[in-house]
Amino acid sequence: MKKFRKVLDGLSSSSPGGVASPSCGSAAGTPTAHAPTPQDIHVQETLVSENFQICKTVRHGFPYQPTCLAFDPVQKILAIGSRTGGIRILGRPGVDCYSQHESGAAVLQLQFLINEGALVTACADDTLHLWNLRQRRPAILHSLKFNRERITFCHLPFQSKWLYVGTERGNTHIVNIESFVLSGYVIMWNKAIELATKAHPGPVVHLSDSPKDEGKLLIGFESGTVVQWDLRAKKVDFRIYYDEAIHSVSWHHEGKQFMCSHSDGSLTMWNLRNTARPIQITYPHGKILKDGRKESCKPILKVEYKTSRNSSEPYVIFSGGLSYDKSGGRRPTLTIMHGKAVTVLEMDHPIVEFLVLCDTPYSNEIQDPYAVVVLLEKDFIVVDLTQSNFPIFENPYPMDIHESPVTCTAYFAECPPDIIPILYSIGAKQKKTGYSHKEWPVSGGTWTLGSQTYPEIIVTGHADGTVKFWDASAITLQMLYKLKTSKVFEKPKAGEGRAGELVEEDPYAVQMVSWCPHSRLFCVVGISAHVILYRFSKHDANTQIMSLEVRLQFDSEDVISPSEAENNPCFSDPSSHSPQPPGSPGSGTQDSLPCLKVKNRPVRMPPGYQAELVVQLQWVDGEPPQQITSLDINSAYGLLAFGNCNGLTVVDFLQKTILMCMGTLDLYGAADPYQRLTRSPRKNRQSTSGLTELSDNQVSMDMERSKSPTSDHVNGHCTSPTSQPCSVGKPRITGVPEGPRLTRRGPGRPPFRKAQSAACMEISLPVSSHTEESRENSFSRSRSSSVSSIDRDTKESVTTLQFGESYGRKGDALPTACLWVGTSLGVVLLLPISIPTEEEERMEEPITMGPSGTVLMLKGSVLRFAFLDCGGALIQSPYEVWRDPNGPEDPDRPRRRKLVNFSPSSSQEACSDGHLAVVCSEKQAKVILMPTQAVLFTHNITESSFLLRADVVSVCNSVCLACFCANGHIMTLSLPSLRPLMDINYLPLTDLRIARTFVFTNGGQALYLSSPTEIQRLTYSQEMTDNLQDMLGELFTPIETPEAQNKGFLKGFFGGNAQTFDREELFGEAAAGKASRSLAQHIPGPMGLENMKAAAGGVVGDLARARIALDQRGERLGELEERTALMMNSAETFSTHAHQVMLKQKDKKWYQL
Repeated sequence: MKKFRKVLDGLSSSSPGGVASPSCGSAAGTPTAHAPTPQDIHVQETLVSENFQICKTVRHGFPYQPTCLAFDPVQKILAIGSRTGGIRILGRPGVDCYSQHESGAAVLQLQFLINEGALVTACADDTLHLWNLRQRRPAILHSLKFNRERITFCHLPFQSKWLYVGTERGNTHIVNIESFVLSGYVIMWNKAIELATKAHPGPVVHLSDSPKDEGKLLIGFESGTVVQWDLRAKKVDFRIYYDEAIHSVSWHHEGKQFMCSHSDGSLTMWNLRNTARPIQITYPHGKILKDGRKESCKPILKVEYKTSRNSSEPYVIFSGGLSYDKSGGRRPTLTIMHGKAVTVLEMDHPIVEFLVLCDTPYSNEIQDPYAVVVLLEKDFIVVDLTQSNFPIFENPYPMDIHESPVTCTAYFAECPPDIIPILYSIGAKQKKTGYSHKEWPVSGGTWTLGSQTYPEIIVTGHADGTVKFWDASAITLQMLYKLKTSKVFEKPKAGEGRAGELVEEDPYAVQMVSWCPHSRLFCVVGISAHVILYRFSKHDANTQIMSLEVRLQFDSEDVISPSEAENNPCFSDPSSHSPQPPGSPGSGTQDSLPCLKVKNRPVRMPPGYQAELVVQLQWVDGEPPQQITSLDINSAYGLLAFGNCNGLTVVDFLQKTILMCMGTLDLYGAADPYQRLTRSPRKNRQSTSGLTELSDNQVSMDMERSKSPTSDHVNGHCTSPTSQPCSVGKPRITGVPEGPRLTRRGPGRPPFRKAQSAACMEISLPVSSHTEESRENSFSRSRSSSVSSIDRDTKESVTTLQFGESYGRKGDALPTACLWVGTSLGVVLLLPISIPTEEEERMEEPITMGPSGTVLMLKGSVLRFAFLDCGGALIQSPYEVWRDPNGPEDPDRPRRRKLVNFSPSSSQEACSDGHLAVVCSEKQAKVILMPTQAVLFTHNITESSFLLRADVVSVCNSVCLACFCANGHIMTLSLPSLRPLMDINYLPLTDLRIARTFVFTNGGQALYLSSPTEIQRLTYSQEMTDNLQDMLGELFTPIETPEAQNKGFLKGFFGGNAQTFDREELFGEAAAGKASRSLAQHIPGPMGLENMKAAAGGVVGDLARARIALDQRGERLGELEERTALMMNSAETFSTHAHQVMLKQKDKKWYQL
């Protein structure tokens, strides 16, 4: 056991520290010189740096900016490539793997080595990569970099080790997959076309071997030329010329004819017997006009020509081809032609690529298609071809995270075990119907539930006001429940009230959420400065939603004196829905309106989360309310608190009253640590060009010491939270009419601000005319260059709030309910609360609370509060046990509130010295002893940057402080000594989307939005990193390759291959020689094969692979033994028949034969 007084001598020397960081400004665990160290408090710290390791676990969601698609018909796994160099490999639910090319080059094409557990990728930097999929985390075995030619198309025949590579120059090269070395065999473009042809045929856009003869290679050039090359004879069999450019080619399985799609929306059918002209030209969506001309159509980008056993009519499936006249108002289409039936499927997004799934991997057999995989720009669907109405399959992957842009995230580990089943049962009623009844066709790989699993839930808030609950247990993600917050409000109409200015925006966008899994209370903060409180019920209800309106708009010239604040504690009558707190400006009838109108009639609410209370901030003086920057809710106290850059509001949601509504300056009382000056009158304010301008402000030296440096920039934007305090809308100019004053803001758009852990970080909401990428990066500052540093001092934001049992004043002997308040100037305030203990009194008697003065100050805005007991254990906030508000009541047993209280005095025996409070700002962390308010430890986390997120989390049966810094570092600090345990430069912060969605949780896990459509989960726990291999799914499973169908004697004799085709004999070094070294460069994988296999799965993985290899060898030996026995039996039978013939004929004369 180590005592606090021994920290310097013991902890700092005996426990190994974390990785050193240039951002760490002071030594760990430096006690404040004057701080007392109570001798009866004992803390034993167990965490060391070896407990921490950063590792990405899994990525969920739709692959951002997809480019290509591939499918292994034997293994039944699917791969998707992206523009950023990522690869997603999907199988059965739970089998979901993400890999990334280090170069970041776009993936142009994917080719599976069918049933071999390998994948070839062709990237935009003209590099081929071979990926090993026989391990849980795929890795590159070989790479081949083309130096002089650009790769345009690749083709790998089934069961071949030679890859055909077409280039932009029109040449075709051949690569050995095993060694990843170029063959000397090259098909030059000038040999493929006629000598008389002067024009270059263009890049190679198609390569395929003939289903009839593997020795014939069909080469399609962009200009419309198609050549069949005889690989053995090294000459051209035939050439086809067509006037329109070719986009794709598809063979009939018999190899006698093929189909091409062209840039004019036509499909041409060619027969090998007569290649002079096509046997058929069709314009599926083009009509012949009255003057005889054909309707101009869009290109058909891809066509698939597949035969079926159940029908004599083939399937012709293609994308595009609509006429230009019709396509203007129509969405992208996929057309399925089967005989005379033509079905056009309209898609919500442009089609990137599609694949037809068939039962057989052999191209010379009847294909029998059963599904079509369609990859869209923002969606992924699979169409069932076996049913006449072509329904789609229900997607088991969470591909709809981005259905509406994600605006905030929350992550809850170690949830109550009953919460996931009940959310799933409620959410199951929300699912759509009409899906195909067949099983999901992408069913490859294996995945088992790991042993170290616990309930985890991810909550995402979206721009359209929806909130989604996801089951994130065992590194999977599955939708549980969807909540639409917009149903609380009336639909805004254009030009009607304040909401009319926001019609074209996202007025319901979710800004932050607060959820108590134990009491099942859920609170949502919206962009329109509203807070919605939800209770969970298993029963439907028909009730009216209660609404409260608050004027939280304070100016320095209107600030009340401390004596007035004490004499007027800001209580309001329970029946008052629009309180007028002392010190607020006089209300105007045209201004006292919220942004949205709550439904004022009884609303039917289905089972699930049901709205109980809506609190809205009002417009004041023609200015919209400032966005809410902090939120906390406590079910045991029955209180809800939220704040912004104007002040703090506390709501009693049991009595439905406003308990407190005060400006930030009023919270200090007489203990204001800053010497603030009265702000200049409004007439001296100057106008500015808009909220989105970025300008440098003159900042006083006093403020410079207490805020983040304005030189911290990300992508050219100032992102330091405290360097951009919130404003009261636009400054008002005397004499300017109302209309122009409202339009200076831009198109009626209030700045979107997320402040879960960073003060006043602002982004602009998406506008319909903007692209999604510009939406995600459109952060803006809402302060103008004319606002002085005095005004900056006045606008102090409430950045974080925390209810809990603590000591409101230094002299308190027992803990009481308190509200901890942190501001953007680094000030921590404590507000004690007096709550009636009896339930009857609680519903009738008023609650009293008021400021008790400043507790301490930190550098930078305050991000997080947490409380530890005297033994260093985390103290949870008290909560009310959930009870169904709409459940049937028992008259014999009246329903009473059941509270669970974690009091500091009761958390440890024989300890009456209070508790420890952990306070973290964007610059430093402090641990203070309550109630003496003595600072025990201080640690300057960073000097050159600032924190974006900080959470106190439990890891390895202990607690630590986890921090994410704006420079991309992830750090952990021990508690309470604040020793650095880990400091890793995880990622450069290139996208502010990460800043507003990064969140830590218990168990050593974290997540962030890595792209507008994907959630990246990671772990910072060494224990979870070690067990990660067992939690991931296996991509490859040993499956016997299906045998080719027996064609029969006559069909094989007349239509089969004339001779066997040995590619090794043609393409090997002995016959073709070596390729030019300057043409391509071979690059071995980042790790040796043996090391990579060892790292893939450890001893368990090696044993499993060895067992599989032995099984495969045993199967092959068994097959060989059976074949040997069959051959012996055949030989014996032949010998017997021969002997009988000999005996029969031996005595005959020659003329009798």
